Amino acid sequence: MHIHILGICGTFMGGIAAIAKQLGHQVTGSDDHVYPPMSTMLGSLGIQIGSLSDTSQLEPAPDLVIIGNALSRGNPQVEMILDRGIAYTSGPQWLGDHVLRQKWVIAVAGTHGKTTTTSMLTHILECSGYNPGFLVGGVLESFGASARLTDSMFFVIEADEYDTAFFDKRSKFVHYHPNTLALNNLEFDHADIFPDLAAIQRQVHHAVRVVPGSGAVVYPADCNALVETLKQGCWSEQRRLNHPQGWQVSDTSAAGDAFNVSFQGQHQGRVEWQLLGPHNVANGLMAIACAHHVGIAPEQAIRALATFQAPKRRLETVLQRDSLYLYDDFAHHPTAMQLTLQGLRAYAGDKPVWAVIEPRSNTMKQGVHRDQLAQALNLADQVVAFDNQQLAWSLHEVAEQASNPWFIHNQIDQLVRFIATEAPADTHIVMMSNGGFAGLREQLQQALATR
Repeated sequence: MHIHILGICGTFMGGIAAIAKQLGHQVTGSDDHVYPPMSTMLGSLGIQIGSLSDTSQLEPAPDLVIIGNALSRGNPQVEMILDRGIAYTSGPQWLGDHVLRQKWVIAVAGTHGKTTTTSMLTHILECSGYNPGFLVGGVLESFGASARLTDSMFFVIEADEYDTAFFDKRSKFVHYHPNTLALNNLEFDHADIFPDLAAIQRQVHHAVRVVPGSGAVVYPADCNALVETLKQGCWSEQRRLNHPQGWQVSDTSAAGDAFNVSFQGQHQGRVEWQLLGPHNVANGLMAIACAHHVGIAPEQAIRALATFQAPKRRLETVLQRDSLYLYDDFAHHPTAMQLTLQGLRAYAGDKPVWAVIEPRSNTMKQGVHRDQLAQALNLADQVVAFDNQQLAWSLHEVAEQASNPWFIHNQIDQLVRFIATEAPADTHIVMMSNGGFAGLREQLQQALATR
């Protein structure tokens, strides 16, 4: 079958392409944002990529077009598909129908930590001999890929709450029908598609509704938004984190690089790993609890986490020069920024910590989280902010509320010059963005490596 994928260079859609290729299909795609790492991965698979405005890619018509959620009416290829009656579907729908239906699906949902927790679970299952298939919103270091299909009955997937496609406004995870559903946390986000938290809770409950009675919903008992959601009805086993009758952590190190795990009051072992921060402690506990549901002993999961490497762009060290460190992190919500800085501050001790931010998510552009931003960044000794001139609010007004100094500019070269000139030699610098940051990573790496 010839499958053509619109928006193929998105991390999720690129994973769909890799899996379709593994199934033996002829795969082509279109995208206008072709850059590594997805372009590199797709190129290695021999998948040709054209422009989204080039309708000749649909002649002759492919057997099926999978349309990514970044596409909308008005796109030339979308209009041609509709006009000519070419068969089409969404990525989540195709995956649910052709890959996941016969699998034991472990789906990781929540506002924060989805990619990292999904990666942890994949690593634990791999180390335990389960040979899982997976699809995650990042490149897994130990696999060098964002997706794979195996003959294992187990499939681990990052379950995104964002909408499925322009013709299906339900959350992606509604299509996955998990046996093990991990709900990491729940806050308001994605203001471009959700009017309020209740709308997100409604989508989460759609996923809860289809977990079988033999399955399990795993969630932190201290997250009120999730507790409220489950009160709407749950027909599966509930496994709770941060609860005396469930899973708990204790004796956590200041940096979060070590912690004890207990289950129903019984000590299970101590995690000692390379990750930092309270958010990763929570992610690790969730991964251990979900692995337990599929039959992996806690001590086995703990051993596996000792060798776990975080996926790319999750506090990824991209440069170390003597005692200067440069990290790349995907944090774009104030809560995620704050948790990242908590871990990094504990690890860095009294060394300077600089936060370099790009407020670019749709929610951030609208100013929904504007009033939380200064507080979220107050652990940084210096904030450097890129004003991409797409904000409906003023970064300078936020900086005036801050207790630490801010440097704001709308030119990347000015940010690079400021950091390279002013950052002390022993600084820990973390870039936080959910996008390409206008090439800052590469420019800053070069400037700091040669200064």
